[in-house]
Amino acid sequence: MPELPEVEITRRHIADVIDGRRFVDVQVAHPRTVRHNGGDPAVVEGRLVGRKVLAVNRHGKFLVVPLDDGMTMVAHLGMSGRFAVGQTPEPEPHTHFEARLDDGSMVRFVDPRTFGFIAVFDDEELGRSGLSRLGPDAWETPPTVDALMSSLEGRTASIKALLLDQRPIAGLGNIYADEALHLARIDPRTAGGDLSGQEVEGLLQAIRLVLSGAIDAGGTSLDDLAYLLPDGRAGENLERLQVYGRAGEPCFRCGEIIDRVVIRARSTHFCPGCQVG
Repeated sequence: MPELPEVEITRRHIADVIDGRRFVDVQVAHPRTVRHNGGDPAVVEGRLVGRKVLAVNRHGKFLVVPLDDGMTMVAHLGMSGRFAVGQTPEPEPHTHFEARLDDGSMVRFVDPRTFGFIAVFDDEELGRSGLSRLGPDAWETPPTVDALMSSLEGRTASIKALLLDQRPIAGLGNIYADEALHLARIDPRTAGGDLSGQEVEGLLQAIRLVLSGAIDAGGTSLDDLAYLLPDGRAGENLERLQVYGRAGEPCFRCGEIIDRVVIRARSTHFCPGCQVG
C-alpha cells in the first residue's frame, strides 16, 4: 500500500497540474471508487465540475484538495491506486476516474484492485470521515516527544501496531514502520507504553530520516509495481530498505539474520541482533 512518501510524491506531481485549475469535465467509471459518496458517480461528477482547485494538500496517506465552493476532494490510493496526469489522449486499463481541466490537461485515477477512493465532501461529511481521526502528520507536523509519549502512555499494544494505527502519528505503513523501528533500534513487539523518552525521541528522529530518504528516492515500488509515480516511473527506494522484505538475509548493521513475525496480521521485519528494546 502506498504510504506517506508515495502519497507526498503523488501530491507534488498532481499539484503541478491541478493547483489553481478548474474541472470542466469529470467521468467516474466505477461506483466503488466513489463509495464514500454513496457509490453514485453523479454525486462526485456534479460536485467537481466547474470547481476550482485552491490547493493540493496531504494528511498522512490522504490527498486533501480544497475547492472554491467550500467542498473538499479527498483521495486515498488504497493498495494499487495511482494518479496519471498530462495530455495523454487514451486512458490506461483500470482507469476509474477521469477529469479534464480548463487548460486541457487530464487527471486520471488508475486502480486495478479498487481499494482506493475519491470523494468530495462538504464540511459536515469531512468531519465524519476518517481524516478526523488521524493523528499529526509524520512529515509535515510530527508530534513532539512529549506529545507522542502522552499518546503511548499506558498502551500495551506493540509499538508496530500503534504506528500502523494512524492515531498517534499519521502516514506510516508496514514498510516505513519497520524501517524506522530498525533505525531506532526498537523491537517492534515492545509495548508502546514501555518506551522511554529517549527511545521515543530516537524513534521520531528515525521516522524523519526514513521518510526523507524515501521521498528523495521517489518512494518504494515493490516487484509488483503496484505503486508508480504519476509520470509512470518506478520509485527507487527499494534498494535502500534495511529490513523490510529481507527476512533470512543478514542485517547490514550487525550481521544478524533478519527475522519476520506477524503483528496484528501484518508481516513485520526486524533484526533480533540490534533491535533489542
